[in-house]
Amino acid sequence: MDKDAVPYDYEYPDLDPLPSKIEKEVILPCDPTADDKLYHICITAISLVIMLILAILARRTKVGSRQKGLPGLLSPVNFLDHTQHKGLAVAVFGVLLCKLWGLITSPNPLPFTTDTENKQNWVILGVFYYPALYYPLLACGTLHNKVGYVLGSLLSWTHFGVLVWQKIDCPKTPLIHKYYSLFSSLPQIACLAFLSFQYPLFLFKGLKGTEKNNASEDLGSSYYKDYVKKILKMKKTTKISTSSSETPKLPQRIKDAVKSYIYTPEEAFRFPLKLAISAVVSFITLYQVGLLLISAVVPHLQTARMGVDEDIANVLAGFKIMLSPDKHEVARIVIHYIWCVEVCYISAMTLSGLVNLAMLMRSMVLHRSNLKGLYRGDIYNVYNCQRSIRASRPALVCWMGYTSFTAAHICIGMIVQTMVFFLCLLVTVFLIFMPVLHGQNLILFQILWSMWPFWLMILLAVLIQHITGRFCFIKKTAGTRDLDNRGNLFLLTYLLFPANVLIGVLLAVWRMIITALFNIVHMGRMDISLLNRNVEAFDPAYRCYAHYLKIEVSQSHPVMKAFCGMMLQSVGRESSAAEGSRDAEEGIQLVNQEKKQQKVSDAKRARRHWHLLYTLVNNPSLVGTRKHFQRQAAESFVNGSLDRSAKEGGKKETATKDAEPAASK
Repeated sequence: MDKDAVPYDYEYPDLDPLPSKIEKEVILPCDPTADDKLYHICITAISLVIMLILAILARRTKVGSRQKGLPGLLSPVNFLDHTQHKGLAVAVFGVLLCKLWGLITSPNPLPFTTDTENKQNWVILGVFYYPALYYPLLACGTLHNKVGYVLGSLLSWTHFGVLVWQKIDCPKTPLIHKYYSLFSSLPQIACLAFLSFQYPLFLFKGLKGTEKNNASEDLGSSYYKDYVKKILKMKKTTKISTSSSETPKLPQRIKDAVKSYIYTPEEAFRFPLKLAISAVVSFITLYQVGLLLISAVVPHLQTARMGVDEDIANVLAGFKIMLSPDKHEVARIVIHYIWCVEVCYISAMTLSGLVNLAMLMRSMVLHRSNLKGLYRGDIYNVYNCQRSIRASRPALVCWMGYTSFTAAHICIGMIVQTMVFFLCLLVTVFLIFMPVLHGQNLILFQILWSMWPFWLMILLAVLIQHITGRFCFIKKTAGTRDLDNRGNLFLLTYLLFPANVLIGVLLAVWRMIITALFNIVHMGRMDISLLNRNVEAFDPAYRCYAHYLKIEVSQSHPVMKAFCGMMLQSVGRESSAAEGSRDAEEGIQLVNQEKKQQKVSDAKRARRHWHLLYTLVNNPSLVGTRKHFQRQAAESFVNGSLDRSAKEGGKKETATKDAEPAASK
């Protein structure tokens, strides 16, 4: 090569043909026909007009039993109602999550400005702007009349149409990856499409009631009665397995374990609205995080792999790394290694996504089990300690943020899992699989083989203890087992003390690995604690979940709502019967019928009063507030309920003490 040649004009004298230079595709910023800034200005004005129209309609329509106008309109979703339609709230929360996710990845968080210096301030403003922007989508379903459904249809169609229009105009953007913006908006498009279909469907069905979002609709639903009927029909299982032959076999246990991760709907049980929203939000978060991890790393690995040529041999030689004397072979090896890294990363991300999906399904199964357990008062098995199921300030705060905390834990958990799985796969591939396949660079195996006396000693120590424990130190007599040859046992324990110290080091390392993997795999779950039962209160995620369950159970207990619904229905029947009796014609026959109805109503009233008294007396949450039971010891309560045996024992002791003075007299 000429010494005066420009160093940047590199020649390839030894290559035939010359390698083609990789030209990176340049994606220019795209401005869609529907300008985002103008669209947000218009849609914000339209949303304000819609809210004003809904407020005017709310003043004319009785929204709730005690609310009129804006107070009723400002509460569009009853998160404690298990009987309402969950689709609208779930879809709006999904749209909101996608927009909030865009605040983090987009260089311009808000469409009104392109100022990148104060991005943090614009992100903070966007956190409150987007919930207000999409609030009318949720408020249009509040009044349950045709006007609200028409406005909801128009608003959802506008959001959906403009978003699709923008993505068709600009499918490629320079953000992270050319198609990242397009794929990131797919969940938002799906949620808006659902709203665009659901509002016209409600309008087509003709739902126009004026009192369909108040407490009477929730309490008047047949869901709570069906739940109570199912409980009353259940038979207590008294069968106790005592023989080892009834233990399920391995295939059955594997089948049961797989079923425990598959959620199957049950009759007469509905998930709370907050849990339904959390499930959809978690799924969207998995999609968004997975898309970000793939788009931010894989294209760069592919570019690096395609840009490898024979010059890489000179670079490696500078670090005294000689893969092969042939430069072409070195380039091929490096390309293969980069391809393996790419495969490991994609496999790690895929494994993390599948693990989180399995954990999400398992969480749904456990949610239902915990809710049903708390419904029947089984507090100790859910919390492993005695807790009062009632509303409190920390419980309310945790209940409000439960859905948001779930999305955050899923996001952080999936990122950590991907990194850990990626490192584990790299170690496995480059230190085990590839050396074994190529028969070279067996570094790990050479280290392990050089320590073969140590491993042999560990193996022999373990085998000696197990074999002698099986045949020498345990004897069977009359169907029982007891220790034998105690002197030799004590001698062997002393002699193997140093070896057991080394075995303990290995067990400690294995324990650390298992604990780390377990915590990393379950990091996205809030329904289990990553700490020991005794210190699980220091786990903020599980503490939030425990408080969340308190609010759900104390405010939405199906049996309590079924009881209140029956009370309201009986009062309504009595009032209608009284109005009918006032309008009845005079006559002896009618008077006799009225007397008979009055007797029947008196009997029903007395029966209802007796049921109410019985319920209040046996209510576990009210037992501790009575003066008589406040004198009872803590052992007299089991899961918040009075232990009848302890109570009867106390009564007998009291009667005995009263009888002794009488006998002395």
